[in-house]
Amino acid sequence: MQDSEGRWWLLIHQIPPKPDYFRVKIWRRLQRLGAVAIKNSVYVLPKNDQTQEDFQWVLREIVEGHGEASLCEARFVEGLSDDQVEGLFQAARGAEYDKIAEEARRLAESHLSETEETPRTQLEIELTRLKRRLAEVVAIDFFNAPGREAAEGLVSGVEARMTGKNSTLGPNSARTFRREDFLGKIWVTRKGIYVDRMASAWLIRRFIDPEARFKFVPAKGYKPLSGELRFDMFEAEFTHEGDRCTLEVLIRRIGVNDPAVSTIAEIVHDIDLKDSKFGRQETIGIERLIAGIAMAHKDDENRLARGAAVFDDLYEYFRRKNS
Repeated sequence: MQDSEGRWWLLIHQIPPKPDYFRVKIWRRLQRLGAVAIKNSVYVLPKNDQTQEDFQWVLREIVEGHGEASLCEARFVEGLSDDQVEGLFQAARGAEYDKIAEEARRLAESHLSETEETPRTQLEIELTRLKRRLAEVVAIDFFNAPGREAAEGLVSGVEARMTGKNSTLGPNSARTFRREDFLGKIWVTRKGIYVDRMASAWLIRRFIDPEARFKFVPAKGYKPLSGELRFDMFEAEFTHEGDRCTLEVLIRRIGVNDPAVSTIAEIVHDIDLKDSKFGRQETIGIERLIAGIAMAHKDDENRLARGAAVFDDLYEYFRRKNS
């Protein structure tokens, strides 16, 4: 029997046409809470105590402004599916991460070409604002949207350049490891793997430990156990550093010196960071193939296997092409 308990809160409201500012005020309030619209004047949040309280405050504000509002516990039966609703949240947060990443790149360029028009103090103020905005988006990222690691790495990279320190890139950022350090480890990453995590897992099994085991966990709140190493997630041992994706960081730290691997890393970088840094002609095709894997396979182990096959074949192609 299907679980009858709802997964969602729905806020259904009707706001008087005047004054105009009141409608804008409520819209902005809902945006800050991370709510997404599924229809005009129908907003959704995942069900928990905090989101219930957040919607209740908005409801009270609407009623006090002479509008009407109802708060409902909901379970989607026909039409929209839970996966589609989660996709709305991921798309909304992913777009915000992309904007933060774009702003971080602009700040990095401004820092390198510092002028009287963009003094250091102004850049520091903008960096502080950007870090605050990133924290706000992370707080309402309920379903692990793509782009968080890229945004965090770019913001940390800007901070490192401004302060002249490498510590913001992680405690291991300047350290090179031996392959033997990682044999028999369990590699942990967040659920819903995509191109960077697929490629990183492939690299781990192909060049570090053929018997490596992988564990997929929620993006927030996971505490690593003994014998575990995290990658491409918050506070991981291996994750984005500056404008490097996790695969690039792994290659650099482990010391993999292979032209075919470097070419794959360029493709993965451009798909993951969306900055067209390398502009390889193969990128668009690989991006669509990875998207197809994600669409067809919800289970992470299946994605891992399909991604490994893709990167094995890519590696063979570039190895022979470069030889």
